[in-house]
Amino acid sequence: MNRTTACATAPGLALPEQPAAPAPRSRAPRPEPVVRDLRDRAGRGPHALLFGPRDLVVITGLPGSGKSTLMARTVRGPRIDSQDTRDRWERRMPGFLPYALYRPLVRLSHYAGLRRALRGGGGVVVHDCGTQSWVRGWLAREARRRDGTLHLLLLDVGVDQALAGQRERGRGVSRYAFLRHRAANSRLLRAVTGGALPGGCTSAVVLDRAAADALRRIAFTG
Repeated sequence: MNRTTACATAPGLALPEQPAAPAPRSRAPRPEPVVRDLRDRAGRGPHALLFGPRDLVVITGLPGSGKSTLMARTVRGPRIDSQDTRDRWERRMPGFLPYALYRPLVRLSHYAGLRRALRGGGGVVVHDCGTQSWVRGWLAREARRRDGTLHLLLLDVGVDQALAGQRERGRGVSRYAFLRHRAANSRLLRAVTGGALPGGCTSAVVLDRAAADALRRIAFTG
């Protein structure tokens, strides 16, 4: 298999992995960006997404699109989800205390946990809210440092579905915040489907709700 191109494997999809280490004083070319659009497949799969052992995967989409649900169901290895961090802090805080008051502590704790996970050197799946582009830049630099690659999983879920997802979990975002997320997510989706990946990304996979529901495993080889 050519390790610099994506290829479909039953029952999963293997995404590009960094080529073998180059000879001294030379550097192999980076893999060409690859975009896999898995929307409108009526949930036919793939049922697994496989990445290289040192790769990093960013899952992004609208609030309520199902990012945390997808990660909890499919990722058995290291995963860093800001929602998990928020839930841990909420359990420790008095119920009457507004989240806005301790949100900076939640964010600090989340990024500290991400930094610890990256130090491990293995593959990590990260929840990205879609507006923090600097996080993707950080992850791209870390992927290059460890001779891995950065991959993007983008959930393309409609506004009504996302708002319904927020209602189901009993937690939403403000109208202003949602509009900001929506604008950033729309720009990213247009860029990715047009073949322009964010800086440092090697591949992108675009999923609708049916394709996300069909996934059973997100894993790292090796």
